[in-house]
Amino acid sequence: MPSFRKYLAARWLGSVSVQMISVAVGVQVYSATGRTQDLAMVGLVQFVPMLLCVLPAGRAADTWDGRSIALWCDVAFALCAAVLVACAELGRGAITWVYLALALLGVGRSFYGPAVSSLLPRIVGPERLSRGVAMQAGAWQTAAIGGPALTGLLLVGSTPRRVYMVALVGLIVALLLMAWLRLDRSVEPVRRELDGGGRGRGALEGLRFVFGHDLLLSVLALDFLAVFLGGATALIPVIVKDELRMGADVVGWLRAAPAIGAAVVSLWLSRNPIRAKAGKKLLVSVAVFGAGTIVFGLSKSVWLSALALLVIGAADTISVVVRGTLVQHATPPSMRGRVSAVNQLFVSASNELGEFESGMLATYFGAVRAVVIGGVGTVVVVAGTAARFRVLRELERVEDSAPHQG
Repeated sequence: MPSFRKYLAARWLGSVSVQMISVAVGVQVYSATGRTQDLAMVGLVQFVPMLLCVLPAGRAADTWDGRSIALWCDVAFALCAAVLVACAELGRGAITWVYLALALLGVGRSFYGPAVSSLLPRIVGPERLSRGVAMQAGAWQTAAIGGPALTGLLLVGSTPRRVYMVALVGLIVALLLMAWLRLDRSVEPVRRELDGGGRGRGALEGLRFVFGHDLLLSVLALDFLAVFLGGATALIPVIVKDELRMGADVVGWLRAAPAIGAAVVSLWLSRNPIRAKAGKKLLVSVAVFGAGTIVFGLSKSVWLSALALLVIGAADTISVVVRGTLVQHATPPSMRGRVSAVNQLFVSASNELGEFESGMLATYFGAVRAVVIGGVGTVVVVAGTAARFRVLRELERVEDSAPHQG
């Protein structure tokens, strides 16, 4: 299927390029200022535009042509990379432009996710959708590994400028591949007809649906709080430089470690799906995520740090799989764009606000204490969620969930 290969290649190149930018920006900002609060701002300036745009983005994905939206997002990503190329060697005086570029990246990401999610059924057809989703997930995992690892190699004896230039080329190629896609036009009218009723037309309907669905809300809230508190990746440049006393190339490899752990567990879950006690397994995995974060914060060895990050990525994947499957099975087809946008809002809020929280904690308590506090907080959140949401504790099979209001 040539169109599916183009689609997969476009998404893979785009993901690799954005991952490269995320790693290089952390190195650039901390090298230029030496202040952890500036690393906190890296997350915040991406989150605020996403917070403002993500719900309208879900509404747009349910009503407009997804490929056109994705193409404009690719243009925004490429412009972001071009600005970062120009700013890479200007030092502290260019930080404002770096933040503006990252804000543009946040806007693009808010529209891109829901838009490309609507394209897959029009490329592979309903009968091959499950396989297409699995291959897409595998491609994302390899991108999450390859992007940081390639960044680490490019940073050896060089500056982030080289990373941004390679990312820019990748984004331009991704844009061209997306433009050359052939879509099944017959699928489009069905999607629009499903969205044609009066109820569900508003951008806020996805948010109302999630907050009226106890099981879906509990899973999204647990993932949000765990990553918000326990996200240690924002402080990897600080830990590597100040605690491990290693070079910038190690940052890329450590950033890739969670994705390697995630890829291994994803492969295992593709052959051995969770068939029983899904809720309890989810809670245990998030607790392991928090414990791995504590170990990473206390580690003085690069190998132990890498192992802790592998465990963090592996544990987080179970949450990702349960959440992703639940969103698909519990959401009416006519609302998947908007509920997908709400899911993306929770994920982005946990990642970008988690970076802000980690950076600010590190400013006042130091990087090591900030990571450990976050890991302990994650374990406490697991205990509180288990006590509050009986429906999550008793969840057996995610596939058995159905759209309902609770």
